[in-house]
Amino acid sequence: MKNEIAVKEESGFLIAANEALDMGEEMQGLNLTFDRIKVPAGGGIAYEVPSDNPDEPDSKKEIKAVILHHHAVQTYYASEYSGASEPPDCSSYDGKHGINREDGVVTPCATCPKNQFGAGYKAKECKAKRRLFLLLEGNALPVILNVPTSSLKEFGKFITRIVGKRKKSFQFVTKFTLKKDQNAGGIVYSKVVASIDRELTEEELAGILPMVEQVKVMASKVTNTED
Repeated sequence: MKNEIAVKEESGFLIAANEALDMGEEMQGLNLTFDRIKVPAGGGIAYEVPSDNPDEPDSKKEIKAVILHHHAVQTYYASEYSGASEPPDCSSYDGKHGINREDGVVTPCATCPKNQFGAGYKAKECKAKRRLFLLLEGNALPVILNVPTSSLKEFGKFITRIVGKRKKSFQFVTKFTLKKDQNAGGIVYSKVVASIDRELTEEELAGILPMVEQVKVMASKVTNTED
């Protein structure tokens, strides 16, 4: 009779949780920033993922990660955004309160004229995004993916499916891909598509939960709303 021995291997997510730094202590007093996964322009179907060499990011058509936390952000540019590193004229880190770059005046996003649809449902001048803090397999720190305005409806459907299961997004490994799409104006863009890859094991989830709580606290301190 064949002697079969089942070997249990630790997943990269379990290793990441077990080896994660106490981020709150290590980053106290620092201007918080995290590596970012970028969505391409013009209908590209591969994400730009940070690598060991900042000048040579990896290109990946599929990403698997745990969504540790996600929240709304808003950005307003008085002139057309060029894609450069210049910060927006007004931005909101919680999707509720916008801060003017020039004078620091705080305006409620809900009543701001720049955050309203124009005549004939013309697009809002202030752009809504969803900021995702993602834990990639084997990593001890999260990376950020900003879901663009054009993908918010799709991402909202994904979260709705999870809530319908009486679950939360951090209980799953999520698979992210990109789909080439076109808006009503004929502009081709890259749509972020999220789907459930698998549910975390109890052991993985137990390790992930402390990171979830840490990231929730730290999220408000990550003030850069650029992609």
